[in-house]
Amino acid sequence: MNFKKIKQASVYILLVLMGFFMIYPILWMISATFKTNSEIFGSVSLLIKKPVTDGYISIAGNYGGNINLPGAMLNSFIIIVPKVVFTVISSAVTAYGFGRFDFCGKKVLYALLLSTLFIPDTVMTIPQFIMFDKFGWIDSPLYSALTVPAFFAFEAYFVFMLIQFIKSVPREIDEAARIDGCTSWHILFCIILPLIRPALISCAIFQFIWTSNDFMGPLLYVRTPSRYPVSVFIKLFMDADMGFEFNRVFVITLISVLPTLIVFFIGQKFFEDGISAGSLKG
Repeated sequence: MNFKKIKQASVYILLVLMGFFMIYPILWMISATFKTNSEIFGSVSLLIKKPVTDGYISIAGNYGGNINLPGAMLNSFIIIVPKVVFTVISSAVTAYGFGRFDFCGKKVLYALLLSTLFIPDTVMTIPQFIMFDKFGWIDSPLYSALTVPAFFAFEAYFVFMLIQFIKSVPREIDEAARIDGCTSWHILFCIILPLIRPALISCAIFQFIWTSNDFMGPLLYVRTPSRYPVSVFIKLFMDADMGFEFNRVFVITLISVLPTLIVFFIGQKFFEDGISAGSLKG
């Protein structure tokens, strides 16, 4: 065996070890769903001494008679799906306007857009709550306080990212399309968006993960227990009435994180392309 093969084998072994180290917390969480509290806090081993299944049995019932895990996951998707879809659409349209058109006040508006990236979310919490309360969006059955902002390109980071991708598309493509009779909307939806598809999928994955993990938003704007998403339901499941059986908490956490893992692995190729791509050659 020559030195090149030894080096290659060493790299693979190192990658396998690093990969196992990275996924170990997930493997431990899976094993913890079958452990008692004493065993969970007794070691970090994956081995299960006395398997128990009460964690899986407990999630079948309702919490307080108002909400259960399937209902909480359905509530989460009622929030996630429109938020992801309309965030991508509104961000793409806004980025197209900044990236392809010249209009009065463009530089000022673009500077204001970038400045919002530096404003902490906590600073906006109270003004947003007061505004949404005046609109009557608090505890809306349609989760208006959480979904309606997605219609207006609320996430400036996505707009900024898509602007860079749109600028990388040669303008000659637009000019050729206009000669063929295409309107600005045709150019956007039929030419620009397909070319920047990896960036759009990256935005969708980011928004899916962020919305799935959002705890403060539903806690502030959702007051009816039967409408709580999974992020709040997990906290309810840690109530003292449940005796803090952590295997139950880990079961719910494991099930709630599965959609995010599935979405990430399905869109992994496009996600990597959207992060690493720097330009398009015309």
